[in-house]
Amino acid sequence: MSNGLSLADHITLELRADIIGGRLLPGMPLVESVLVNTYNASRNTIREALHRLGQEGLTSYVRHKGVVVRCLGSDDVRDLFRVRRTLELQAILNARPLREYQSDRMLDAIEAAELAREREDWRAVGTHGLRFHQYVVALLDSRLFDEFFTNVVAQLRLVFCVAPDEALFQAPWLMRDRQIHESLVEGDKISAGEAMELYLDDSERLLLNILSQSFRH
Repeated sequence: MSNGLSLADHITLELRADIIGGRLLPGMPLVESVLVNTYNASRNTIREALHRLGQEGLTSYVRHKGVVVRCLGSDDVRDLFRVRRTLELQAILNARPLREYQSDRMLDAIEAAELAREREDWRAVGTHGLRFHQYVVALLDSRLFDEFFTNVVAQLRLVFCVAPDEALFQAPWLMRDRQIHESLVEGDKISAGEAMELYLDDSERLLLNILSQSFRH
């Protein structure tokens, strides 16, 4: 395969991208025979890709159903936000003045989310919002952190899917992302960090509340 990646690597990346894009939802089955035909791959290759997704916390095995896209719970959310605070706040704390390309791609993500909001594509709003936060973590200038955080983003996307009203859930964050970006552009790391900390606190609280209500029902 190109780029030094095996077919299993490519399939893993595509399935993860489908999760981040909201095309694969929690509980959806990942049927081997379907994936074999979709990717023109052997069963062993498909199994390898599904095994990797399982290691990344994105799939689970359910008896009588096989491999399904994973459903995350409250403990997972708390752990994900522990990671987010560590990486995103550290990235802001250690950020050098934003270079033009760094600012531009953050702004591109924000504007893409705003366009998605205008057409009421709330799933895309969430995807572009997460992309903005990937660019914040990218300020750490670490390929390993970038790869690790991509997996965190995929798991966050699975939690977002639990929200019964995506519009209500996604609407508040766009203005906050823009505020964080503006503070970073101005070189005001203290304001950006405080805004991010409040953002993460509120987002975690809301997701935990949504999960607790969904379990009651």
